[in-house]
Amino acid sequence: MQRPVSSLPLSSAVISKLNRRGFQCTSDLEQLTASQLSTDTGITEEEASEVLDLVDPQHCPVSVTALELLQRETELKPIVTFGSELDQALGGGIPLGKTTELCGVPGIGKTQLCLQLAVDVQIPECFGGLGAQCLFMDTEGTFFLQRFREMAAAVVRHCSMLADDQEQQEAMKTFTVEHILSNLFVVRCDDSVELLSQISLLPSFLSDHPKVRLIIIDSIAFPFRLHFEDLPLRTRILLGAAHQLVTLATSRSVSVVMTNQMTTRVQGDASWLVPALGENWGHAANIRILLQWTGYRRTATIVKSSSHVATTVQYQINTDGFRDSSEENKRAKVESDLSESS
Repeated sequence: MQRPVSSLPLSSAVISKLNRRGFQCTSDLEQLTASQLSTDTGITEEEASEVLDLVDPQHCPVSVTALELLQRETELKPIVTFGSELDQALGGGIPLGKTTELCGVPGIGKTQLCLQLAVDVQIPECFGGLGAQCLFMDTEGTFFLQRFREMAAAVVRHCSMLADDQEQQEAMKTFTVEHILSNLFVVRCDDSVELLSQISLLPSFLSDHPKVRLIIIDSIAFPFRLHFEDLPLRTRILLGAAHQLVTLATSRSVSVVMTNQMTTRVQGDASWLVPALGENWGHAANIRILLQWTGYRRTATIVKSSSHVATTVQYQINTDGFRDSSEENKRAKVESDLSESS
């Protein structure tokens, strides 16, 4: 089936080079080899091979029934957050096969939740986990190894207390802090060019590391809020990257979690905080979760999802990581407030 080249899940740079050389529709690419396409357009042979794979008639998706889709989703275990209220609101945790955006002000716990997920995705299957690996793409320099070690140690302790059958006890012999550290891949991206490059390399990375089921980008906003005066261009590039990530999450059954910053919107005399990167970006991820302060409480709100009800739950960040909001802490705060007022 003929379709515009611009609709293919490719980076904006590759699409631009194809269009400049007159390749507007997929039919224009037929009968070409990767070497010929690379020479004609200036893209690499690896990129050319990816393009030709996408226009191959055999690559066209085969229709499936709604029941088959439901069965596929049921087979994919979500990644628990260790916040039971948030997990319940999400149907068990952060889902595979979708992209999730975490928005919030600095210090609210976006990176903490990402680190928690990077540990939790590795929980052995006999404990209800995935026994998988994680790729952490750090754009702000906020990945702290010591904090990750603390969270890993807390999860190992938690699982060791739950181990009551032979399979679980056997799994705990290898599920250690060192094991968790060795199954987290960290990539530092200093600017938007490096981030887009890493996103374009994700298909080959996942082919080489099939156990990776979680990709974290912390944050998607930071590289694009600096040195980017052409906002329409920024939007096009971002939406192209988002399309790649959604396609990757769906086709590879992985979870992509991105963090986003907040910015101030002004209208007349009123102003309020909204997620950064503009309104168009708000439709990019499958799920958007807003982390914010509600008084002294940390709350997480599912503000966008096609498969979850809009819900607000409480949580806390403690020495072990992302956890349910403690009732003891709530009572202590109330008692403190009362004593101060009296």
